[in-house]
Amino acid sequence: MKKSFIIYHGSSEIREKPQFGYGNPRNDYGLGFYCTKDIELAKEWGVTDGKDGYANKYELDTSGLTCLDLSDLQYNILNWITILLKNRVFTLKNDITKAGKQYLVENFSIPYEDYDIIKGYRADDSYFSYAESFLNNTISCQRLAEALKLGNLGEQIVIRSQNAFDRLKFLGYEIAPADIYYPLRKQRNEKARLEFLSDKRGPFDPNALYLNEILRGGIKPDDPRIR
Repeated sequence: MKKSFIIYHGSSEIREKPQFGYGNPRNDYGLGFYCTKDIELAKEWGVTDGKDGYANKYELDTSGLTCLDLSDLQYNILNWITILLKNRVFTLKNDITKAGKQYLVENFSIPYEDYDIIKGYRADDSYFSYAESFLNNTISCQRLAEALKLGNLGEQIVIRSQNAFDRLKFLGYEIAPADIYYPLRKQRNEKARLEFLSDKRGPFDPNALYLNEILRGGIKPDDPRIR
């Protein structure tokens, strides 16, 4: 990660001085300030149906900060979903799902709380439904990993520590008209959903790992099938 770069925060308001310790602790990576490097995505994230939003612009100096990049090859899709399990609210429908949550937390947890910044997939909308489908044993971890690449729903950069908040410099904002960006937001999510359901997802893989097979086989993070 570059020492200094530009990020955007989509919001219903102008945020000149984001404050550490505020927000929703049930977001993907817990309490933090959620941003993106893509101004168009920020505009989509900032609007609601019928209400304009803002793409707040910041410069972030990362000198001396620690960053967890979940796209790094040392991590896998089960590391990502385990973080979600610790923060988001999932419906645990059966005994496999409940046992699976415990197994993933015990074997695929990483100390994400120790980092100043997290870079990773965004689990809103379709992504979250894909994660729930995996936990309910209806799609494999390979299919889940494929789904995260569909529709360009976007990666997010999360500012998590006071030290990182102190490195944010507000550079201004752009208005996001709802009549333009709310339809784009819906289209992007629908595109991801349709691509996942279409034949683009590829042929059936007999080696695909479902949650029950991960449990039964005692799969660990170094298993090549989850890379």
